[in-house]
Amino acid sequence: MTVDLASALPHVSEPLDPLRIAIVAPPWFELPPRAYGGIESVVADLVNQLTALGHEVTLVASGENRTAAQRFVQVFHAPPTASLGDPLPEVINAAASAEALAGLAVDVVHDHTIAGPLLARGRSVPTVITAHGPVTGFHADYYRRLGDTVGLVAISDTQRRANAELDWLGTVHNAVDVSSFPFRADNDGYVLWLGRFSNEKGPQLAIDAARAAGSPIVLAGKLNEPDEREFFAREITPRLWAGAEYVGEADARTKRELLSGARALVFPIQWEEPFGMVMVEAMACGTPVVALRRGSVPEVVLDGVTGLVVDTYDELVEAIDAVSGIDPAACRSRAEEYFDLQVMARGYERMYRTAVERRAAVRELTAHGAGAGG
Repeated sequence: MTVDLASALPHVSEPLDPLRIAIVAPPWFELPPRAYGGIESVVADLVNQLTALGHEVTLVASGENRTAAQRFVQVFHAPPTASLGDPLPEVINAAASAEALAGLAVDVVHDHTIAGPLLARGRSVPTVITAHGPVTGFHADYYRRLGDTVGLVAISDTQRRANAELDWLGTVHNAVDVSSFPFRADNDGYVLWLGRFSNEKGPQLAIDAARAAGSPIVLAGKLNEPDEREFFAREITPRLWAGAEYVGEADARTKRELLSGARALVFPIQWEEPFGMVMVEAMACGTPVVALRRGSVPEVVLDGVTGLVVDTYDELVEAIDAVSGIDPAACRSRAEEYFDLQVMARGYERMYRTAVERRAAVRELTAHGAGAGG
């Protein structure tokens, strides 16, 4: 299925007054992250791009401020990465942001955390939140209970369709600084798997498919948590062979080197992932994507143009061989047109202004109602 993203492009109009935006980041990693940290990468890039567009940005985050934010509120001096999953750092982050933002004049708060949106009900300015993960199960119940206290933004239309009953403000795709990724029209002959070692990311399928296709494969990914190490020992170690190499967790520089040198990124996702940033990063390097048709894959990868989207393991094996026919320049071009930072920043500008306008409309209706009652 071909997905038309033309409607996602920013609308060009007369310049509007800059906004005062407070952005609340998760506490777990510094911004930008040095290695793993997809949400933190998006938040850091968004801060920098909004600032470049002339907006006044306050950032609430952990670690040192390595972004262009004009104002920075530090929650933890050292991000509590080792405590990932513990609810208390999230709660402390929410309390710190509430304290910091209470005395600031801002037009909108953009919260990327789990606990933070609970404070939206007491604010005089609108709160926009991005659903970075699932929107079903307990997550759906949470977003429903937040109700109209927040403006909920999806990172893909696929994510919105997973729970169309939620009151979505709109969709803004994640993005990368395409210019920071080296473009290569040639490659070094290997296919690449890049991600977190878990069954839902399918690294074991990537190894099996590459071997069946007679292609060397390089794997790079996060291997810190106990469940990740257990999965690696059970599923990956027995599969490693002369043509399958694990190179560790890739930092920003290594990731770019691996992506630009790969013949293809193999993305055998095993769940309905709302967005896969690594697909965009690969396309930015001119590297096509071979992926299973799950989650946002058909929305991000233009089948036959920037990669091959398939339905079965056997088709995945065939696609690893057939992907050599994809034009690297087409991959880069699509990344620039739909998934570059300015596209994302302009999208969030629309979300912020819509939220501000809605809040103003509610105030006006409330004022009229109070006047009529008096």
